[in-house]
Amino acid sequence: MGKNKLIVIAIGGNSLIEDSKHISVRAQYEAACKTVRHIVRIIKEGHRVVVVHGNGPQVGFVLLRAEYAKSILHTVPLDSCVADTQGAIGYQLQMAFHNELKKQNISMPVATIVTQVEVDPDDPSFKNPTKPIGNFLTEEQAELHKKEDHWDVREDAGRGYRRVVPSPKPKAIIELETIKALVEHNCIVVAAGGGGIPVITAADGSLEGKEAVIDKDLAAALLAKQIGADLFIISTAVAQVSLNYGKPNQINLDAIDYETCGQYIKEGHFAPGSMLPKIEAMMDFVKTTNSYGIITNPEHLYDALNGDKGTKIFNSLDLN
Repeated sequence: MGKNKLIVIAIGGNSLIEDSKHISVRAQYEAACKTVRHIVRIIKEGHRVVVVHGNGPQVGFVLLRAEYAKSILHTVPLDSCVADTQGAIGYQLQMAFHNELKKQNISMPVATIVTQVEVDPDDPSFKNPTKPIGNFLTEEQAELHKKEDHWDVREDAGRGYRRVVPSPKPKAIIELETIKALVEHNCIVVAAGGGGIPVITAADGSLEGKEAVIDKDLAAALLAKQIGADLFIISTAVAQVSLNYGKPNQINLDAIDYETCGQYIKEGHFAPGSMLPKIEAMMDFVKTTNSYGIITNPEHLYDALNGDKGTKIFNSLDLN
């Protein structure tokens, strides 16, 4: 791959929380440092990087704190929860980048952009919210939230009740020009954290926050397209995309094209809420840009970019 490419890297929850026993702020920072080390190896080759991160567990923590404090403090709207976690996780990533760059004797600015992402107020998900968030509730707690807070709540596989919220598709990155300007000035940018803060645009052009969750990978794909990225990478918990995942006949995939991805989706190989949105985000990017993307885990980021690790997704394998 040539030098000085613009790369959008979407990092998942495993980049911040490695396991359920290590969820403190310090543990999250240490996990972030591990991922950042691999990204800095890419930066050292002359590539420019924009990082998009997940925030599912962290939003859950904010909501749980609000639940415990509801007798003495106001509740926190979901769009504000996303904004809060963008700032907190961005701070951790900025510090991790600063410290790793210093070790490598690289002088480069890092900035986090609190990013609003426009969604369609008529998106079907607003009428049929399905994305579970927050902690499990008893039936009594669920009914109380439905009555007092107007939550949509559903029973979750016999484990209790959970709040469900809309997950609309992203339409536009509000802070796009700011992100572009920073990238053009050789800044490492952290943007669209957690998929971005969902907002809608009124007839007069004003913005209004919406209580919803935007898929992080779809937002990252949109950002990659809108800033003209040369490559889109999704860093997740597995080294490669697989067929028959977790079964004796599991097949790891080195390279796949748009059409084949669609066929595998029809055959049910990719789990909703797990690999499916990542594949859909990649399909969107490669089809629109005719560039290619990579799905792999943090420790294989560099080798996937420069070698044969990870899974590469192309619009057409003829263009490989």
